[in-house]
Amino acid sequence: MIDKQHITNRFLKYVTIDTESDPNNPAFPSTEKQWNLANVLVEELKQIGMKEVDLDENCYIMATLPSNLDYKVPTVGFIAHIDTSPDFTGKNVKAKIIENYQGNDIILNDEEGIVLSPDYFDDLLQYKGQTLITTDGTTLLGADDKAGVTEIVTAMEYLIKHPEIKHGKIRICFTPDEEVGKGAHLFDVEKFGAEWAYTMDGSQIGELEYENFNAASAKITVKGKIVHPGYAKGKMINSMLIANEYIALIPSEETPEKTEGYEGFFHLHDMTGTVEQTVLEYIIRDHDLDKFEKRKYLMQKIAFDFNERFDNEVIQVDIKNQYFNMKEKITPVMHIVDIAEEVMKEKGITPIIKAIRGGTDGSQLSYKGLPCPNIFAGGHNFHGRFEYVPVESMIKATEVIVGIAEKVSKKYA
Repeated sequence: MIDKQHITNRFLKYVTIDTESDPNNPAFPSTEKQWNLANVLVEELKQIGMKEVDLDENCYIMATLPSNLDYKVPTVGFIAHIDTSPDFTGKNVKAKIIENYQGNDIILNDEEGIVLSPDYFDDLLQYKGQTLITTDGTTLLGADDKAGVTEIVTAMEYLIKHPEIKHGKIRICFTPDEEVGKGAHLFDVEKFGAEWAYTMDGSQIGELEYENFNAASAKITVKGKIVHPGYAKGKMINSMLIANEYIALIPSEETPEKTEGYEGFFHLHDMTGTVEQTVLEYIIRDHDLDKFEKRKYLMQKIAFDFNERFDNEVIQVDIKNQYFNMKEKITPVMHIVDIAEEVMKEKGITPIIKAIRGGTDGSQLSYKGLPCPNIFAGGHNFHGRFEYVPVESMIKATEVIVGIAEKVSKKYA
């Protein structure tokens, strides 16, 4: 059995270390403070008995749990990321522990009137009687993905302490900068040396994912012309008004707040402007590659039509692909998904096999030659003040890691 207090203490230790990444810094890692948790993890992995513990110059931590078998089985990997989202602060996290949750409102911050309520977040109701770890309402929690880090370390420690559980060689890696899309950019697949791996980076208990969005970013730069407003007729070009027209031509029903499941979207997440210049920052998402390409084309076509109308390049569109749907790379090796599904069922967990409405290191790693489905880490409401994780979900995720290691040893005996 995984000790509840032990895994709780480990998680709380990790989340108090600020590791927020920075999308505007091209350095790797994008923030120096990610090294703080990396160094803690290196020492901890050595203390629990992991071998070949290595922290490279790019802040990737790799380590090995040697096989205890007398025959060879595939080397399997487990991966999580150490950074937290720049969408909301992860500094000075003060976690709260709610024992024996009974489905009531949770007052995160009485002074500011911040309440985590099942009336709004109805997923809370499935955790009645369990122990929840929440924020104090002023920061995110960091369960994305420090819950995954906690689970991997705890699973390795458990296997080391229980040599009667048979397993092959296991490789683990903790990556930086996943939240800013760079987590797998410098990942050395050959050095890692696993035949396949699992990212422990999903949300609620039971999630098992091998599909994700195709993703791109789009920067729309609108050029205007400033003239004294008293003498502007026929001369001024207000970039903000043109940008507003551009936005209006993007399908209004295809936004994150109006889509679900396999539905893609356009997401305007940042906008700055003056008369002279306005910049719109979009992300483009779709599970279907053909629809994804059509979304990119539409953004270019709208700009083209504006430029034709003004007989000048008033709008420039810069689109950059970010990652692609890993389904293409996982489908030929579906046995690795089947193994995880079997283990979940054996642990009394109902598998929730669905497409990720987002990205994961596993997507880029799959395209780099390391097939890498995604398994739940247990948290909810990532990237904000209402984030929480049930301790029991972290325990179950840890049991799944241990179970996969054991299952592989039996399947390939």
